[in-house]
Amino acid sequence: MDRRKGIQWCQDVPGPRSLERGLHRWWSPFTTAPVHGFLTCFSLLCSGVLPVTSSLFGTLPADLAGNPLLTESGTPRFDQIQPEHVVPAVRFVLRQAAAELERIEAAIEPNWSGAVEQFDALNRMFERAWGPVTHLFGVMNSDALREAFETVQPEVVQFGLRISQSAPSYQALKALRSGPEWSTLDSAQRRIVERKILNCDLSGIGLQGAERERFNAIETELSQVGTDFSNHVLDANKAWSLLVTDAADTTGWPDTLRRMTSGAYNRLKAETDPESTPEAGPWRVTLELPIFNSFIQHCVQRTLREQVYHAYMTRASSGDLDNTQLCVRHLALRQEKAHLLGYSSYAQLSLAQKMAPNVAAIEAMYDTLLTASLPGARRDLEEVALQARQNGQTEPIEHWDVGYWAERIREQRYNFTEEELRPYFSHETVLNGLFELLTTLFGITIRQTEAPTWHTDVRFYTVFQEAGQPIAGFFYDPYSRPETKRPGAWMDDCLTRRISPTGIQLPVAYLICNATPPMGDTPSLMSFREVETLFHEFGHGLQHMLTTVNHADAAGINGVEWDAVELPSQFMENWCYHRPTLDKLARHYQTGAGLPDDLYQKLVAAKTYRAGSLMLRQLTFGMTDLALHTTFDPAGSESVFDVQRRVMERTSVLPMYPEDRFLCAFSHIFAGGYAAGYYSYKWAEVLSADAFGAFVEAGLDDAQQVQATGHRFRDTVLALGGSQHPMEIFRAFRGREPSPTALLKQNGLIG
Repeated sequence: MDRRKGIQWCQDVPGPRSLERGLHRWWSPFTTAPVHGFLTCFSLLCSGVLPVTSSLFGTLPADLAGNPLLTESGTPRFDQIQPEHVVPAVRFVLRQAAAELERIEAAIEPNWSGAVEQFDALNRMFERAWGPVTHLFGVMNSDALREAFETVQPEVVQFGLRISQSAPSYQALKALRSGPEWSTLDSAQRRIVERKILNCDLSGIGLQGAERERFNAIETELSQVGTDFSNHVLDANKAWSLLVTDAADTTGWPDTLRRMTSGAYNRLKAETDPESTPEAGPWRVTLELPIFNSFIQHCVQRTLREQVYHAYMTRASSGDLDNTQLCVRHLALRQEKAHLLGYSSYAQLSLAQKMAPNVAAIEAMYDTLLTASLPGARRDLEEVALQARQNGQTEPIEHWDVGYWAERIREQRYNFTEEELRPYFSHETVLNGLFELLTTLFGITIRQTEAPTWHTDVRFYTVFQEAGQPIAGFFYDPYSRPETKRPGAWMDDCLTRRISPTGIQLPVAYLICNATPPMGDTPSLMSFREVETLFHEFGHGLQHMLTTVNHADAAGINGVEWDAVELPSQFMENWCYHRPTLDKLARHYQTGAGLPDDLYQKLVAAKTYRAGSLMLRQLTFGMTDLALHTTFDPAGSESVFDVQRRVMERTSVLPMYPEDRFLCAFSHIFAGGYAAGYYSYKWAEVLSADAFGAFVEAGLDDAQQVQATGHRFRDTVLALGGSQHPMEIFRAFRGREPSPTALLKQNGLIG
């Protein structure tokens, strides 16, 4: 688990969730006045002008009085935070928190207030001073920020271990569970206590002497290894590019790819170099995902495709940025940690806090999906090979050919290209259409308001309920910045809903994408995949922002089992194919025309195109992750790439690329929260497909039924967060347990 973003202790949810497309966890406090003053106070807090009135940090020393990381109200002062603020602020908070912990331990009582509530001030200190730093690490990375971050990160981790291994706290929690007050707690409170006890157990509370010292050393090293891994991937992405100067080499490139690569050239060129234009170049091909995907699909020059594919699949696998040994070290440390805690593998340890009961249940799911997907994937490869031969390719099909020829088949079969869709999906129109859908489904209204931000691209929005009261907010950072911003898309919590000394604290989220930025007079034109990604991240954000749980440790995404947390995000993607919704998203940026019906029908028909191949790709990632965390021996003769190759012998219809080093950039499991948990995507996809089935059954063309079902989804899946087990919440919404049938039908893998 990624320790960069927070401290894991028995008084808190486990560390951050991060992924290329999903969650990245931490928050910062945003305390409101009592309910009657919400509207005014929310505006003041967002604009950052509310006077400091709380005493969270006590009296600040003179040299820290102006430090923006130590402000106690409003959203973080992102327009003021500099790398030099980090070390003094965090070390001050560590001293204050240590003193507060000693005070708590000296007189802790085994009741809800003593064992749970009084730790809230400790949480809020780190939310305020550390949360913004870890957020900026992902979106505005710099050498100075890295240095500051890595200076204090080990100290933060050590303090987290100090709390998670607090015997007085642990004993108070267990006494509360067995005492008379237990029967008076509601289900959310009981889940919180049970989870805190488990978190303490998994944080080494039961270890003594040399074993505890070793456990703590492992945790510290895991944190550093994860940070190094992430930095290497970011630096490797920045370090490689292909300069194209001959217009003949751009044959087949769509206009969007020309604009993106021209923009990449201009960002990196010397001041004395002439400007690039999309029409005349030069063009710089980078490893940014929008550029990479488009290049592989459209570049006619096979040798160039091979060159770019090789660069992408070997990122961070050589020289000073080589992550190979970091992968092995990560796995060795996790295995040792699991053994210290009494688990036979890290996968077993990981499942202690998940919905899946055991490894066998995950393998059974994989077997079902694999059996259903292989025949279609074999047909996909045969079609690609035939298409290549018919168009003059004499060489055998290689990995860098598949995307190119598959796109040609798509164009012929469905008579449209991905690039034909882009002009219909201008970013602002898509965003407004999404907001309209959220009003229909969940009865909320979203308006842009003011708050300090970390970049001029970033916006702040306030979420209002039907009665006009603000209930949440979010920062939205839409565009790619490869020099400072990590790739992918994610949701992160800036602050969580809770009852504070001054009233209800409203939840605030970070929603981060890497969409194609505007180019000159051309607005940001999104690929359909980028549209789906935006909906995906909003699904995460909605679960965080629409919670009605007032206990911070069970509000929103907090306390939700990892393998259920992708349910809302994957659920939201389905609406991209809903015609009434699409009519609001799709308007040609030049003519204002809607998406023609024939193009819509082709888009829907193409939804299941290559579904078997795409399923196998995800199974490869998940099964490799599971194998690395169950049977792999870091000290043995088998390499991590051998494990991947062994998995791909089952899951791939094309032999593994001999130089494939994708694991060296697999940040999900080596610099994020998906270690022994990548299966969660498919596990949750079963839930999300079945959940969307409720809308299908109600009638997608019946606006009243869609609205009623949407409100029921909000009142269960989105509102209840971690206050109940996800299976109970799913049953409350669906009336039964989930079935994989909906997912297989959705992917066209069964009739």
